[in-house]
Amino acid sequence: MAGTTPGTPRVLRAMNDRAALDLLLEHGPLSRTRIGKLTGLSKPTASQLLARLEAAGLVVATGTVAGRPGPNAQLYAVNARAAHVAGLDVNAQRIVAAVADVTGETVGEFELRTPGRRADSVVRQVTEALDGAVKDAGLTRAEVHRVVIGTPGAFDPGTGRLRYASHLPGWHSPTLLDELAAFLPMPVEYENDVNLVAVAEQRLGAARGHDDFVLLWNEEGLGAALVINGRLHRGFTGGAGEVGFLPVPGAPLVRQVTKANSGGFQELAGAQVLSRLAGQLGIDDELSRADGTHHEVAAGLIARAAEAAERGEDGPYARLLDLFATGLATGLASMIAVLDPELVVLSGELITAGGEPLRERVQAELAELAASRPRLITGTVTQRPVLRGALESALATTRDEVFDTSR
Repeated sequence: MAGTTPGTPRVLRAMNDRAALDLLLEHGPLSRTRIGKLTGLSKPTASQLLARLEAAGLVVATGTVAGRPGPNAQLYAVNARAAHVAGLDVNAQRIVAAVADVTGETVGEFELRTPGRRADSVVRQVTEALDGAVKDAGLTRAEVHRVVIGTPGAFDPGTGRLRYASHLPGWHSPTLLDELAAFLPMPVEYENDVNLVAVAEQRLGAARGHDDFVLLWNEEGLGAALVINGRLHRGFTGGAGEVGFLPVPGAPLVRQVTKANSGGFQELAGAQVLSRLAGQLGIDDELSRADGTHHEVAAGLIARAAEAAERGEDGPYARLLDLFATGLATGLASMIAVLDPELVVLSGELITAGGEPLRERVQAELAELAASRPRLITGTVTQRPVLRGALESALATTRDEVFDTSR
C-alpha cells in the first residue's frame, strides 16, 4: 500500500505518464524534447518516461522530425493497439456498431437492420452487430476492452428494466442485462442515446469546456440531456431529460403519458407535428406528401423553410419555421427556468435541417420567454453522434484503466 500513497515517486511517475499520454492523444506524435517542455520535465526524466511507456506497450516510436540542427528527433505516439472499445447505437429499425482504438479512431463498423425481428432475439442482434464491427476491425471479440450501448429511454437501476422506450421490442425483459453479460466477455455499460450525444458534444464538439449545459435532441423523438458540474444528470430512475412528456402550453394535457406515448412537448415541437402544421398553413406540395418517416418528412419541410427564410421570403414556409421555433423555445424556457444552464446545445436531424435561421428564431423567442439568457448553439457532432458518444464514453473509462501505470 505504501507504494501507492499520494506523493510517493511511484504515484508521481504515474501522474507524469498519464500527462504525457494525454498530450500525445491531443497533439499527435511528439518528440522527447517537446514532451519535456509541455510537461515541465527535464530531458532525462522525459527520456525515462518514454522508455517506461514504450516498455509497457503504451507508446511507439513513429518516425523522426527533420529540419533542425543535429540528429533528427525521434517522435513518439500512443500505441493505437493498446486497447479497443466498442459502441452500439440502437433503435427500433437497426443497430449500428463501431470499434475504435485507444486513440479514438474508428477502425470497424457494422449496421444490422432489425425491423420486424422477434422480440426474443435481442441478445443475438447485439452480438451479431458487435461481431460484425469487430470483424471489420480485424479483431476478435476478446480484444475489445469495453462496450457502451446507447438506447432510447433508460434502464432503471432498481429493476433493470428499460423504461421510456416502449417502441423498442424485446428490450424490456428484467433479465436482459444478465443475459447480455453472460454472452459478452467484456464489461458492458448502457446509456440513454441523447445522453451519449451530449458526451460527444462535450468531448469533441460544441460543448467542449462547458460544465453546465442542456442538449435538446430532436429527430425520431424529442429528448434532452442535462450536464451539471461536468457530469450527466440521469435522475433517480434514469428518466432525467425525457422532456418529450413535459407538459407545456399549447399542447394537450395527456394523462398516463408513458402508456399513451403522446402529449406534452413532443406534440408541440416533435417531428410528428410538422406535416400537420404544413397542412394548416396551406403547404401542399410533393414534400409534404412524400413517403417516409415522420422525422425524414419533417426534416425536409424544415430545410425548405430555412431556405425560404434565408431568401427573406414571407410566406407559409417562413411561418412554419416561426411556429416550430416557438414550439422549441416554449419547452426550452421551462427547462431553463429550472436548470439555469450556461449553454443550450440544439442537436438532431430536425434542428440541423433548420440551420442558423432556426437557431436565431429560437434564441429570439427565448429572450422573451426565459428569465435567464443561456448561450444557444447548434451541435457540431453530426455524423452518428450517438455512436460517437458511446465510443467516447467507453474510451474514457478504458484509458483510465489501461493508462494507469501505478498498478
